[in-house]
Amino acid sequence: MRVAVIGAGTMGNGIAQAFAQQGHAVRLIDVSAEALNKGLETIRGSLARLVKKQAIGADEADRTVARIKVGSVLEDTKDSELVVEAASENPSLKFALFDQLDKITPASTILATNTSSISITEIASHTSRADKIIGMHFMNPVPVMQLVEVIRGQLTSDATTTQVMDLAKALGKTPVEVNDYPGFVSNRVLMPMINEAVFCVMEGVATPEAIDTVMKLGMAHPMGPLALADLIGLDTCLAILEVLHKGLGDDKYRPCPLLRRMVAAGTLGRKTGRGFYKY
Repeated sequence: MRVAVIGAGTMGNGIAQAFAQQGHAVRLIDVSAEALNKGLETIRGSLARLVKKQAIGADEADRTVARIKVGSVLEDTKDSELVVEAASENPSLKFALFDQLDKITPASTILATNTSSISITEIASHTSRADKIIGMHFMNPVPVMQLVEVIRGQLTSDATTTQVMDLAKALGKTPVEVNDYPGFVSNRVLMPMINEAVFCVMEGVATPEAIDTVMKLGMAHPMGPLALADLIGLDTCLAILEVLHKGLGDDKYRPCPLLRRMVAAGTLGRKTGRGFYKY
């Protein structure tokens, strides 16, 4: 299958690698040449670790990289059978991208989004093919994590859903079908926990290290909520909580003021070298 991935950041390059490893021809697209170079470097590093672990051979790693071509314009999607959008979690940006992709790609092309919270139905309303718009919410890091949330919009067809579910299985993932509600399942459950952990820091209940230790040792979580927030990006966490708060209208999703301050200060977690922890 000819697959295009929009966005070469953390999620985009991981999605590109997952498809390329399974033999798909991938076009990785980003307006930033720096992001494309960094994305390819990340993919090569990920594959090199798999070779070192003897999970794949060096020749397979080379073939995987060779299947990935880069581009800087959306017109490079014109022959794609599937497009997976993995741009920033910004509604206006996604709406504009889907409006353009709808005009560029063949009518038969499935347009998927890796959004972690934005309405699939609303994204679909910016196209003329609502039956072929679907959410493919991969987890970070994509090459390692098994789950793909497959989110149906109001008008997503059974045929599109079945094809995407089968495709996710063929990638070695476990797809779970969910319906289009704010935050879907994963972030509707996860983000209030992260938000409450931030409130605990703000109120002086305990240090970030203590809170994460309680959740790891007491609840058997592999990573504490604050370390996970740093990995996701505090700006992304805030954006998702804003969607939940607005979409569901319940104050239990109100973002913690400390989270807002940290985002305003530019301390976004791992990607900036500082969040609840220093990196």
